[in-house]
Parts: sequence; structure tokens; C-alpha cells
Amino acid sequence: MSETLSESQVDNVASEADPAADAGLELPAAGADTASTEAAGEKRQVARWYAVQVASSCEKKVKATLEQRAVTLGVDNRILEIEIPQTPGVKLKKDGSRQSTEEKVFPGYVLVRMVLDEDTMMAVRSTPNVINFVGAEERRATARARGHIKPRPLSRQEVDRIFKRAAEKKPVVKVDLSEGDQILVTAGPFKDFQGEVIEVSGERNKLKALLSIFGRETPVELEFAQISKQS
Repeated sequence: MSETLSESQVDNVASEADPAADAGLELPAAGADTASTEAAGEKRQVARWYAVQVASSCEKKVKATLEQRAVTLGVDNRILEIEIPQTPGVKLKKDGSRQSTEEKVFPGYVLVRMVLDEDTMMAVRSTPNVINFVGAEERRATARARGHIKPRPLSRQEVDRIFKRAAEKKPVVKVDLSEGDQILVTAGPFKDFQGEVIEVSGERNKLKALLSIFGRETPVELEFAQISKQS
């Protein structure tokens, strides 16, 4: 199953991260010449990965729009990459057939590698269907006003984990199954047995079903790829 990034998770990881060690791109400050950039103690702009929450099922739309807006607003040299990590998937349809799909690793989020400044934050936040950056809510300015979200960069470990997950070749199986559904076992030692689903574990790509074995109803754990749903 896909995972969801929590604000506390990103906060904790980011607080332990060494910005200099993170996967990113260092750019000279705007308007700085080579000499001033190389001067000791000169502040450098570093591109980091940020998670951005978007409206449901709008990940591709946000990616395309933000790529276009970055060029229009002249910040495409600071908004460098926009990714929707995906992994291969297989959907088991009601008729028992299988359909190849792409499953999002984190539905509802896009990852943006960017130099964080006022212009790039505005470009992201004002993009249609963007909800906000993942980060920490700053202290409220007034009793009523809601605090602004301060973006927190992902650590190198988080970035590596996300893209490693997306690179996995083993497909995630998505099934239209629920308790009480009738199934036919199509592979494995219980092939051709029929049974009733009693538990579905999407995260593990497995289910439990009651099969009649030697005249007794016996719970058996099966992989999604070993069964087909009976109509």
C-alpha cells in the first residue's frame, strides 16, 4: 500500500539531517559573482527535496501546471524537479482478469526539488490544487489566525527510501476484494479450491480465506496473485 507522509515524520527526519550531506544542488546566490561566491562564509543556495500536499487525484495536473508556471514566473532555475514517485502495480478486476497499473508511492503528494525562497514558495503555494508544503506550523500570529506552514526539507535517507520504493520491480497488487467475497485459488498447493475471504491485508498483498479441506473449513493465507474473484 501507499504511505502517507506525516508532518511529524518529516519534521523529525529533517531536524537530524545535515543539509550539506543531503542530495541537492548548490547554486550561487542571485547576482553574486564568482569571487564573492567562493569567499569564506558566503551563503549558498541549496536545492532540497520538499513534499507538497495536493488535492486528491491531482498529482499529474499539479506537476504539469507547476512546471509551466516555473518557466512563466522565471523560477525554473530554482524549481528543478517535480516528481510523482510510482511503482508497478497489478489490479485484480471483478471478472478475475489482471490489469497493469502504476501505483503512486504517496498518493496526494508530489515531491519538488527546489531552492527555497519567497519566489519559489509563492510559485508552489499559488499553483491550483496545491494544499501546502509538508512541514511545521509556525506560531499563530493572532488568536484566530492559522499559522503558516514552514516547509521542512526531506533528508537524504527519506529521499533514498522513497525513490528506492519507486524503483522496486515487484508489482503492488491492488484488489477489489472484501470480506465475504468468494474466490477461486488459481496457483499454489490449494489450486482449484474455492473459498470465502475473511481478511484482506493490502499492505502485505495477502488475504485469508476459508477453504474446505477434508470436509473442514480451514483458514488459509494466500497471495493476491494466487486467486481470482468469483462473480
